[in-house]
Amino acid sequence: MAAPLTAPPTAPLAPRQRLRIGAWGLACWVVLALVGLFQGQGWPPVTWLDSLAAGAGDTVWVSPDDEAMFRVLLTIEDVFSPSGITTMVVLLAIALLALGRGRLAIITVITPLVVGRLTSLLKVTYGRERPAWQNTDGFLESGSFPSGHASGTGALVALLALVVLVAVPSVLGRRVLLGVLAVIQVVVCLDRVLLGRHYPSDTVAGTLLGVGAVLVAVALYPPQGGTRRGETPTPGTQDEAGEPVAQGRPLAVVLNPVKVSDPDAFVEMVAGMAATRGWAPPRVYLTTVEDPGHGMTRAALRDGAELVLVCGGDGTVREVCATMAGTGVPVGIVPAGTGNLLARNLDIPLYRRPALECALGGETKAVDLVAVRGDGLEETHFLVMAGMGLDAAIMESVNEEFKARVGWLAYVFSGIKASMFPTIKLEISVDGGEFTTHRARMAVVGNVGYLTAGMPLLPDATIDDGRLDVVLLYPRGLLSWVPLAARVLLRQRHTDDLVNRMTGRTITLRSASAVPRQLDGDPCGEGRELEMTCLPGELLVRVPGERVTPWAVAAKVNARLTAGASTPS
Repeated sequence: MAAPLTAPPTAPLAPRQRLRIGAWGLACWVVLALVGLFQGQGWPPVTWLDSLAAGAGDTVWVSPDDEAMFRVLLTIEDVFSPSGITTMVVLLAIALLALGRGRLAIITVITPLVVGRLTSLLKVTYGRERPAWQNTDGFLESGSFPSGHASGTGALVALLALVVLVAVPSVLGRRVLLGVLAVIQVVVCLDRVLLGRHYPSDTVAGTLLGVGAVLVAVALYPPQGGTRRGETPTPGTQDEAGEPVAQGRPLAVVLNPVKVSDPDAFVEMVAGMAATRGWAPPRVYLTTVEDPGHGMTRAALRDGAELVLVCGGDGTVREVCATMAGTGVPVGIVPAGTGNLLARNLDIPLYRRPALECALGGETKAVDLVAVRGDGLEETHFLVMAGMGLDAAIMESVNEEFKARVGWLAYVFSGIKASMFPTIKLEISVDGGEFTTHRARMAVVGNVGYLTAGMPLLPDATIDDGRLDVVLLYPRGLLSWVPLAARVLLRQRHTDDLVNRMTGRTITLRSASAVPRQLDGDPCGEGRELEMTCLPGELLVRVPGERVTPWAVAAKVNARLTAGASTPS
């Protein structure tokens, strides 16, 4: 999925979010004022920290043998000097303007200027002298509190952090980059202390000043913007003044409140992002224990929704998608469960903001749905997989509280406990043919290729081929699991008694005795039979747009050349 910086403007911040961000910015300034007060009055713990640095300054910070280190420190000082910060800010602002992020570029230019003026004002107000251990190279005599390097770098780091939060969809990627930015700020602060330019409290105060200023600026002037240059506002977007242009298309959200820690904040996020995509404020339908999504989805369709977003685990997604089948209305998936199997197989992002970008602005794809009947079951559907035997026993024995803490690893522990599940005798019919008898510990019928933890159990299965893939696993003993796992992970396709595979549009499984069964990872009770029929293209789902890469282009060119070569002249 393309980075949001090259996509339409970021979702507007909801009033509650703006208030929260502004409160954090003001909190930084309040702490800054307290640091200044404690420093001026000689109160701990500020004095303890500064005294510790002063006590070590005469013996550690300055030494004739530290020439190499001082070269490094002086380089850091030059790079993050006011002129260095100004250069980086200008380059960042130019890049943001080129990407159509005018409001964020304005914040990037204005905030460091304000921070610089506030730093100069506070230096004059406090009039604190520089530390006695200051290095003579580049000796400074101006006020010491707060550190100008720390405040300027703090503002720059906070601005870059904002860009990371907007542009990087991966949570892991965001965490890594934010960690790097935090390290940069710490290094600059240490540089000021080691060179003797500032006391530690000066650098803390400077950091609070810079970061707080950016937070206040974002709260006062949210960087969501209107349309980019040359674009016409779509219905439901905001103009340059931040006012809504027009009502958009009807949108519904079916939400499992158990899977979202703050449903109100999630709905605000959806509303903000929907506005920039031309959608009206969403109608929200909360699932219940008694109704995991069917009734809510029917209500959303009756209310005229042109897109239904579902946020929940695999069970909620299955219920909503089954109800949406054949309606011609697309469904957007925001995964919030443990397995999130459908989202993984459709390459839908697993994190909320990029998943919403995909759901609101991605491509619409027709995928297969599978109708299911069985003894003791009401007629229902699944999207990912159904199973009888060991896999269903694993699903049944998973502790929900433990799963909430450790995620999919809970299935591993449950699998170890259920590894000696007894062999079952199965009869299988493919496309109405004669039943054949098999022995297995588990039978999985899949509509997709990858199951829990990315296991390629059905490597040939795709969700839009109009067929179902079956795999039977029959490890005879504990040691048999090792070659079985190797064959699955290596995607070996040959069949035998250990791993057997079949494919067809209609699959019927019959067991000699009642065994556990599951649909899309949810236990559905013991029984002896499952009859499954693939319904091609029955459901419309929003998926990420096709990425244009050199490999994709080369593959297309090669396919066309191959097709041309094989066509009779």
